[in-house]
Amino acid sequence: MSACLRRTPPAAHRLPPRAPLVKAAKLLPAKYTFDFPPRSRCLAMRSLLACCLLALLTVSSKADDRPNVVVMLCDDIRWNALSCAGHPHLKTPNIDRLAAEGIYFENMFCTTSLCSPSRATILSGLYAHAHGVTNNFTDYPADLDSFPRRLQESGYQTAYIGKWHMGEKSDEPRPGFNHFVTHKGQGSYFDTEFNFNGKGRRVVPGYYTTVVTDMSIEWIDQHRSENDSKPFMLMIGQKAPHSFYFPEPKYEHTFDDVEVNYPHSSFKLDDKPEWITQRLSTWHGIYGPIFDWRKEFPNDKASGVVDFARMVRAYWGTILSIDDSVGRLVDHLKATGQLDNTMFVFMGDNGLLEGEHGMVDKRTAHEASARVPMIIRYPRWTKESGPMRIKQQVLTTDVAPTILDAAGADQLTKIHGSSIKPLISGDDSQWRTEWLYYYNYEKQFPYTPNVRSVRGDRFKYIRYPHGDGSPDRHMAELYDMQNDPAESTNLINDPSHQQTIAEMEQRLLRAMKAVGLAPGTDTMPIDAGIGTALPDKAIR
Repeated sequence: MSACLRRTPPAAHRLPPRAPLVKAAKLLPAKYTFDFPPRSRCLAMRSLLACCLLALLTVSSKADDRPNVVVMLCDDIRWNALSCAGHPHLKTPNIDRLAAEGIYFENMFCTTSLCSPSRATILSGLYAHAHGVTNNFTDYPADLDSFPRRLQESGYQTAYIGKWHMGEKSDEPRPGFNHFVTHKGQGSYFDTEFNFNGKGRRVVPGYYTTVVTDMSIEWIDQHRSENDSKPFMLMIGQKAPHSFYFPEPKYEHTFDDVEVNYPHSSFKLDDKPEWITQRLSTWHGIYGPIFDWRKEFPNDKASGVVDFARMVRAYWGTILSIDDSVGRLVDHLKATGQLDNTMFVFMGDNGLLEGEHGMVDKRTAHEASARVPMIIRYPRWTKESGPMRIKQQVLTTDVAPTILDAAGADQLTKIHGSSIKPLISGDDSQWRTEWLYYYNYEKQFPYTPNVRSVRGDRFKYIRYPHGDGSPDRHMAELYDMQNDPAESTNLINDPSHQQTIAEMEQRLLRAMKAVGLAPGTDTMPIDAGIGTALPDKAIR
């Protein structure tokens, strides 16, 4: 992270001081006294106590009506890697069931396509420059508010189980959770060592996706037996489908007979910035090692597609276990009578390039990188409308306020997102029509420049600032997302679109100001160019 970027969250986003608990003796103001005879005083006190008890029961009754919340957060899952999203080969019946019964978001995006910054945005409702997690090595600030903290303070029992992926060297419990089980770094697809509530570590044998699902169901049952009067919020951090891709044995060969080729866009780079061509043979290009699936590289021969195909098939295989996990959780909630009083959120932290424009991994503003799946099943919000498909552009900043809205908890203040509830009723009069995407160059992964982009409902405009205020040294990009959703034709030099480019430049400035990045405040690293060396093994 650049030294000039702020790591400490602004005071407006920090946790307020905790209010002291009010003792029962102080519930009545001091001016009230009881000048009754002893028996009358006793009756009066009984009446007062009965009223207090009734009030407490009323509050408890209201609390019982609050929904449980389950958030399954997948790592690096593409927006279209589901059969309900139209994938031609992946079959995800359990996730499809959520979509068929709930709310499917057709245009859901992350604001920075990188794991830790995106996860911090999901928790806080803030862009990366505000929450301070601008790379994959910074932990979520201990004094920064979050939706789990708000839920916990409002009486929810909260748990996090699985991949946390902020502050990679720590597996200790984080604030906002009554129960916290995670591990250091990326974890392993098989036999991961977990830290249980900071009280001890042990290797849990088995496949990661299955293991965290087992632990999640166990915690739900434990919660029911110990805190049945309280609602719960459970976040499940799945490792899948993050690299390196190792499917569960039963799914290792599911896609062996499926033909996989490089996307056509891999060979249409003449109108793209030169850095995209330079990236082809790097860690993040299709001719590079492609997450160790290719041992001899760079390889730009036609035969090299065999390694690429093996990688893609393995990626798909890990998602089948995710679908199994969703099915088990939904079935368990239904069997225990909790499903229809649960908001079930299925989503990804960021997208993944699967060869588009010759690239793998993420970080860029292109659709495959920035677009993520999200499905919410919550019958209370769809009772009148039935299942819905939301076409408006929804962001990871909107997740926290949406969950807090459903739970009736106090909202986070001065955040960048909004609850999606108005969209349920068809009111999009106040909804965004443009938004900012950005990414900052990383010296550890020098394969993507600084990115500043604005996406409207039709056009997307992408710039690549150098970082020192000088003119951009990379060609910009303009795409007509309505007529060219695959971003196959860069319109930046098209004479007929020069007015559109001028308008998008103004919209970019407006989108930046909307999230607190006024001119002169947007600091970023210097773009040192596209590197060819492999990243350190410890951080891949």
